[in-house]
Amino acid sequence: MKPTESRIAAILLLVVVLVAAYFVLVHWWFVAPQFAMADEMNDLRDTQRRYAAAIAERPLIQKRLAGLAQGQTQSSAFLPEDDTNAAAAGLMQHIVDVAAAHHDDGSCDVVQKQPVPSQERASDPYRKVTVNISLRCHMQPLAAVLHDIEEGTPYLFIEDFSVYRNPVAARSGAPVPMEVQFTVSGYIRQANSAKGSS
Repeated sequence: MKPTESRIAAILLLVVVLVAAYFVLVHWWFVAPQFAMADEMNDLRDTQRRYAAAIAERPLIQKRLAGLAQGQTQSSAFLPEDDTNAAAAGLMQHIVDVAAAHHDDGSCDVVQKQPVPSQERASDPYRKVTVNISLRCHMQPLAAVLHDIEEGTPYLFIEDFSVYRNPVAARSGAPVPMEVQFTVSGYIRQANSAKGSS
């Protein structure tokens, strides 16, 4: 090699050695841990800012929760009674009253009503009340009764719905009411259920 080329090669070799020495002796032992600690500190600062923001919003969140709890207590969506037995009796009477309100549209009679035993769990936030209902109704009042049950308050839910018409009576040609069976469910507020069990 020429003297100039050998000097350039020596300088390049020295640079490579110095860079390698830096990474082996300095960077991995001193600089890299500093970078890692800086990243951890940035993460901790971000976490601290998020917690500080959550703590600052705590009074507002508590106010909202109190408003929701008060709204739930005053809500007409729940059955007004304090225990399941009274609620079942009130629910059956409510269905009788709804059916009676539509007698002008044709006959609609409650022929049987009975409560369904509760299958609630301790983890359930509300206590469900269910009753079996049997009606003998013509079509127009039946539609009005079902509408009033599901669209009114307290909120009620119709399940296990079945309807049939007596084929023998239908042969007479006269309007024959339909036999209707379903279950109706509503819910008791948690606060009321706790009060009722105490």
